[in-house]
Amino acid sequence: MQMKDKVAIVTGAASGIGKEIARTFAREGAKVVIADLNRQGAEATAAELGGPDRALGIAMDVTSEDQVEAGIAEVIAAFGRIDVLVSNAGVQIVSPLEEFPFDKWKQLLAIHLDGAFLTTRAALRHMYAQGGGSIIYMGSVHSKEASPLKAPYVTAKHGLIGLAKVVAKEGAKHGVRANVICPGFVRTPLVEKQIPEQAKELGISEAEVIKNVMLKETVDGEFTTVADVAETALFFASFGSNALTGQSLVVSHGWFMQ
Repeated sequence: MQMKDKVAIVTGAASGIGKEIARTFAREGAKVVIADLNRQGAEATAAELGGPDRALGIAMDVTSEDQVEAGIAEVIAAFGRIDVLVSNAGVQIVSPLEEFPFDKWKQLLAIHLDGAFLTTRAALRHMYAQGGGSIIYMGSVHSKEASPLKAPYVTAKHGLIGLAKVVAKEGAKHGVRANVICPGFVRTPLVEKQIPEQAKELGISEAEVIKNVMLKETVDGEFTTVADVAETALFFASFGSNALTGQSLVVSHGWFMQ
């Protein structure tokens, strides 16, 4: 087991990519914390993954300093340490830039960037004290390039690359690594919501959005899967040295190649 008795927090883990990462970590022996706005969903996922000795579901709004600090304290009380943080919570709002409401811009950046900062800061204090850890940010192909209608999302995902590099630099002397996973389109509820939104904005069918927008640049016309992303998270979380710290990895069926 690659993560035997490691304690891993995954934000936004009651569903989608986060849930699959939590499931994969649990399979590999980790004690997992499902942190999500949806407390009921978080607790249900924790029950699926082994109950109170192996999994904990907590309510957390990652944009709230108080909730993040309280959630991290709850994890320490339950498991005594934090070995891995996966900053995964995120949303998507699709709109042309000239029409983008400022409150929606601030909301999206707060969830992706403030949430990453607040959870990182809280986790680092414990990782530094214990002598090590791994922080993984959920970026996107949009951490590397841009698409129309996604100005704040692209901005936020680019920002996570910079944050990870700083954490890698500052954390090295404390044994802390930082990485970014950059998936292509994964058919989660977040992406399902975008399909009709983009069809409306672009004046094309939903099938055309999938084929000619989302999957056009892949090598095989396939969506990235939650399992693809979860296995990449496991790779980073269990990697045995600093050789890859500060690096990002694109997981996109060839959509974007470095």
